[in-house]
Amino acid sequence: MKTRFTISLMLVMALAACAKQAANVTMVGADRDAHGCIGSAGYSWCEKTAQCERPWELALKENVELSANQFSQFCKN
Repeated sequence: MKTRFTISLMLVMALAACAKQAANVTMVGADRDAHGCIGSAGYSWCEKTAQCERPWELALKENVELSANQFSQFCKN
């Protein structure tokens, strides 16, 4: 009987510890900016296209050089 109680208590403590850790975890993709762009996925807001863009995809689509400076110049309205 004492063994069952001890095992049950240990199980409850283990489950409680897991629940506390899960509450502190930030979900992937939860870093949206004011425009809704997910920075961790490579998206940044582009005024010119009025949507979230990935610089490397925009460079291919618009045939411009892939650089932070070019992205900034292209996306300025």
